[in-house]
Amino acid sequence: MIIFCHLLNDRSGSPTVLRSTLDALDARKQGLLFVGSQGRGVLEDAGVPTRRYWYRRGRHRIVTLFTYFASQVALYRALSRAEDISDDAIVFVNTLLPFGAMLWGKRTSRPVVVHVHEVSVTPSPLRGFLKNCAARCASQLIYVSRDHRARLPIHGPPTEIILNPVSPSIASRATEYAPRRSGAFNVLMLASPRGYKGVEEFMMLARDLSDRQDITFTLVLNADQSESEIFTAQHSDARNITVHPRTDDPAQFYETADVVLNLSRVDQWIETFGLTLAEAMTFGIPVIAPPVGGPTEIITHGQEGYCIDSRDGAALKEAVLSIADDASNALRLSQAARKRAADFSFNTYADLLRAVIDRVRKESTE
Repeated sequence: MIIFCHLLNDRSGSPTVLRSTLDALDARKQGLLFVGSQGRGVLEDAGVPTRRYWYRRGRHRIVTLFTYFASQVALYRALSRAEDISDDAIVFVNTLLPFGAMLWGKRTSRPVVVHVHEVSVTPSPLRGFLKNCAARCASQLIYVSRDHRARLPIHGPPTEIILNPVSPSIASRATEYAPRRSGAFNVLMLASPRGYKGVEEFMMLARDLSDRQDITFTLVLNADQSESEIFTAQHSDARNITVHPRTDDPAQFYETADVVLNLSRVDQWIETFGLTLAEAMTFGIPVIAPPVGGPTEIITHGQEGYCIDSRDGAALKEAVLSIADDASNALRLSQAARKRAADFSFNTYADLLRAVIDRVRKESTE
């Protein structure tokens, strides 16, 4: 039996990877999922028995911090009161945030696996606290890249690096890449509306290329309809861009994209992996990503795409135009991207993850 614990169910990277984890470990038959009560996302239709514990995000940071700690008390109590959790169950904690599950697993002498996804946990005292919880409670840590492990070292438990997978539901939709297949050259980004994710840089790039009638921009925000409308209203001068709210079907956007961007600000947010990049490459789409963090282990500059600091608007514009105006370059990048994407298959991820879980289970019984 495996007890999976997660905080916020939305359509961002960490719950998306957890969804693949649930499938890889056959959680429908031997799993139980504890997830915070706020948020509805990719875990809704996972088919795994689910129990919600109290969690609410506040409008102010101090309120959110308070409710977050309260949620972990609620998680600890929910786990303690569950009478159907076997004594030999493994506690699988997705991200560092559900520390209540780490503490409960440690107290009850159950093995704890922590799948670490984040780097930029703030404030720093919270980051130190969460790292300390993982160091003291975890039987195994899983990182998503070598750079990730180097940037957020947690000393003590053994570590494993397993690259995030592209879900089969998206991979099965992958189509042949052809430049300007939608008629225009489409520049796509999927991101949170937070500033550190580079949404303003994306809007600026769109404005810089507004004189090119043959180039269009598509931004898919991890936000609801009202948030997306507010964002669009704040950028009413952007005539060559379409903004969409969060989607259940990202593949529909990849099917018509000519290049996919990740513009996270390197001075504010380090991507540990870059799942939208891997998804795009599965479709053979060239990508542009930050020159630091996990993306540098996915992309070789000039091979599958380009690694560019989003603060360098001139370099971004030049890279986009080098793909838009040179079909042979676009096809060259596309072929390399599709080949590299084979390393992010669900089957590879599932095999590696099962091996880790089997080892943890064996060691816990010795």
